[in-house]
Amino acid sequence: MRGRCRALLAFVVFAPSALAAGPKLLPAEEAFRLSARALDSATIEIRYDVADGYYLYRDKLRFAVQPAPLGAGTPVLPPGKVHEDAFFGASTIYRGPAVIRLPIVAAKPGDRLTLVADSQGCADAGVCYPPQRQSLQLVLPAAAGAATPPVEAEPRRKSYFN
Repeated sequence: MRGRCRALLAFVVFAPSALAAGPKLLPAEEAFRLSARALDSATIEIRYDVADGYYLYRDKLRFAVQPAPLGAGTPVLPPGKVHEDAFFGASTIYRGPAVIRLPIVAAKPGDRLTLVADSQGCADAGVCYPPQRQSLQLVLPAAAGAATPPVEAEPRRKSYFN
């Protein structure tokens, strides 16, 4: 009986502080790491590395290129997996790496551009992040040149949850 009383007392004393702390969530920029590289003067490869325990919504991805005259074509998205989501119902999501090809319209070798990427994802812990907007600066390679090295999204922002 004493053992049960001690266990109950420990639960009553320590449980509220454990519950109040909640799950430790990664900042959005770490949960959904974004990088991109120019494959050639007409194609950008965009990569999201989604951390374990998190997922990214396929239909929340949007991409734009600046300056506007360069323009972006229709992104080629990987298929993803259907997930029954408490927030958005049946949704296609990405876990792990997701690689997207984005055609660039009216670009020339050596052009500098800014890729603007909008995304939204959730943690398996039951928390969805607000929509994120990130930017990357890229230089398109020469026509016969090799792909550029990946560039990570900057700047890192303060998390809403930490």
